Amino acid sequence: MRNGTVRARRFTAQAAAEAAAAGRSCDHPGCTGLGAFRAPKSRRRLTEYWWFCLDHVREYNRAWDYYKGMTPGEIEAEMRRDTTWQRPSWPLGTLGLAADRLADPLGLIARRRPRRAPARDEAPPELREPLVALGLVWPVTREDVKLRYKALVKLHHPDAHGGDKAAEERFKTISAAYAALVRVLAAREA
Repeated sequence: MRNGTVRARRFTAQAAAEAAAAGRSCDHPGCTGLGAFRAPKSRRRLTEYWWFCLDHVREYNRAWDYYKGMTPGEIEAEMRRDTTWQRPSWPLGTLGLAADRLADPLGLIARRRPRRAPARDEAPPELREPLVALGLVWPVTREDVKLRYKALVKLHHPDAHGGDKAAEERFKTISAAYAALVRVLAAREA
């Protein structure tokens, strides 16, 4: 005997035993069998069930059409909603919120650090280009560089722009500038 056949028989025997214990009869008109198998009442009421015997649930399933009565546009919309398990979704990086319209009096959502005024001493020549790439002003700390890098990566990551080549190049420039700044600042602190 095939494994699938054994499972099907075991399931029907178990379902029949549960239906008998619950005292459920088949909901099909005129049937006196045990209502061991559930079937949704309609597309709009998927959590409410009819209870049928095995023969009537098979008949019901052959006739069931979830999309019956829907237009092609409604079917397409339903299928698209199913790709996200009926949950709303937003483009990567937006969280469904317009960050510029949020009130953030404590600065918890967007950590904006004011730019410092240029100091009297100038940046070392090897750091001038990386500082410009990250939009920072000398002198900087490693913490300033790290915070700015994280913010720019979120803005310019290629995944957030659908694989855009310009965003990818900007991301590479930001990463290279970050690496150069961290390397030099770590050597200065040591």
